[in-house]
Amino acid sequence: MVTLKPADLAREHGISTQAVRNYERDGFLPRADRTPSGYRVYTEVHAAALRAFLALVRAHGHAIAGQIMNALNEGRLDHALTLVDRGHAQLLRDRETLDSVRKAVGHLTEAPSVAEGPARTIGELARRLRVTPATLRKWEEAGIISPTRDPATGYRLYQAADVRDAELAHLLRRGGYLLEHIAEVVRQIRTAGGTKALADALSAWQGKLTAQGVAMLEAATQLSAYLRAVEASG
Repeated sequence: MVTLKPADLAREHGISTQAVRNYERDGFLPRADRTPSGYRVYTEVHAAALRAFLALVRAHGHAIAGQIMNALNEGRLDHALTLVDRGHAQLLRDRETLDSVRKAVGHLTEAPSVAEGPARTIGELARRLRVTPATLRKWEEAGIISPTRDPATGYRLYQAADVRDAELAHLLRRGGYLLEHIAEVVRQIRTAGGTKALADALSAWQGKLTAQGVAMLEAATQLSAYLRAVEASG
């Protein structure tokens, strides 16, 4: 079996040898054997693991990539695949939300009707978006959504327009936009004012979704290669 040094793995990706050691320490790479003098000995399995981890970071982010590799290196393949599936499901949801927002932009002068769907409670909307009720309250404070109140209970009620605005806010937040910017975009939709800022934001986010989709394809390729390397090593 070909053995490799930390510098060999680091050189391929332009990272430091300390980063390689840290990834092993955190369980993103399999535990390396040691020489009698204490030096780490890596193999092609470790090299494949590092390629998979870094590809997963680009596709899913550092935290999820780490969780996936931890699960794989602990023998929990199904859990690792579930995490991958969730990432793909979120990307699909983002694409659907982007499409619905673009359709809404085409009808800026038409205020959404309450008849488009039943009003939702804060808990129902939070579950739909997979955020916390506290997040929705922050968006309300920022002027992004404006729920009505149930006259009998005082509870917040989110109508069709609020759901649309919350979906847009959720999309743009994942794109890295600040709440103040999102509030301005939502205001443009409500008032049917200028749409250039919105169009620019949606175009930029489309590019990010496309890049993430391509990154997920590459991550799947590297992940498959790592699993084959593990199997071949016995």
